[in-house]
Amino acid sequence: MPQTPEEESLGSLVAQASQQISTLVRSEIELAKAELRFDAKRVGTATGLFAAAAFMAHLCLILLSFTIAYVLDQWLPTWAAFLIVTVFYLLVAGLMVFIGIRRLKGLAGMKRTARSLKGLKEIADPDDADGGPALAAAGPTAGITGSHREPVVKPDGT
Repeated sequence: MPQTPEEESLGSLVAQASQQISTLVRSEIELAKAELRFDAKRVGTATGLFAAAAFMAHLCLILLSFTIAYVLDQWLPTWAAFLIVTVFYLLVAGLMVFIGIRRLKGLAGMKRTARSLKGLKEIADPDDADGGPALAAAGPTAGITGSHREPVVKPDGT
């Protein structure tokens, strides 16, 4: 005879809850995997399409370069028209290099890491430049944290 919910023991209720939670977690993990697979396929497809578009744009740039050179060929010798197009692209490339170098010079570097490494070097060296211990200047470390404090005394004097 099946028991009613009021008659079920606490142990069986906990077992049912545990089983249901386990099933729910497994279902959520499977859903996440399915969504991730779907998203990964979409990202892969989009990446391929972007690569194809970039390749086609590069081909168009090459064709545009020839077009400009042949338009200039109407008024200039052929070699001069192609030289003008080539020099233009070299100037654009040089400008991009210049801008890239200036942007790299603006980087702050790893100042905090350098400061941290310098502090570690001072801690590792038992004597700093003025002959005193480096640990006192660096502040307490894990081994001496709290050693500068007074011991706690209970109100009853122990």
